[in-house]
Amino acid sequence: MGYRFSDLTDACQPDWRAYIEHDFVRALGAGHLDEDAFRHYLEQDYLFLVHFARAYALAAYKSQTLAELRHAVEGLKTILDEELDLHIGYCREWGIGEDDLAALPEARATLAYTRYVLDTGSRGDLLDLHVALAPCLIGYGEIAGWLNAQPFTVRGVANPYDAWIAMYEGNAFQAAMQDERAWLDARLAEVTPERFARLATIFRDATRLEIDFWQMGLDRSL
Repeated sequence: MGYRFSDLTDACQPDWRAYIEHDFVRALGAGHLDEDAFRHYLEQDYLFLVHFARAYALAAYKSQTLAELRHAVEGLKTILDEELDLHIGYCREWGIGEDDLAALPEARATLAYTRYVLDTGSRGDLLDLHVALAPCLIGYGEIAGWLNAQPFTVRGVANPYDAWIAMYEGNAFQAAMQDERAWLDARLAEVTPERFARLATIFRDATRLEIDFWQMGLDRSL
């Protein structure tokens, strides 16, 4: 019996729960997250998306089949043509202009996570790269589901962050998350125990860097 994505989360369950249930996430769901903390997170998340696009360009380079190449190019186009525009528009609603975004310094947490992803993909193969990105793509979808199951979560106009939750619980993001899980499941099913152990280390490290990204937002740190 081969491995699945759930085996990666099982291998680092304390870190995974600390990421999914972070104080930043809890405060966001309850609607009482400090607005300056959220703005700082939004700014740094814009920078992360830019590097996320670079990671998909790297995925195209690492592709060995036409199907993999098309998958990488579609991901890159989605980020450049849709996600970044949506994020810029959302930032504008929070008083952050596009010129402001272009002049942002990168926080240490942003540098650490994005460069870890790119370095992992450069040194490894396509599966290494996808595993390093999985805490973001799959994690955000799981966070939206977790928040909706919590009694403290406030939805609607009473929560200034409701649109953020709605974005990641929406059909488009949830479909992308499920597609990524299926892609990972298919490839993890073929790896050896030794290979899985290395992938689990990548996943755990990336998850820990995601925890630091939340904390960076809370601390408003650079």
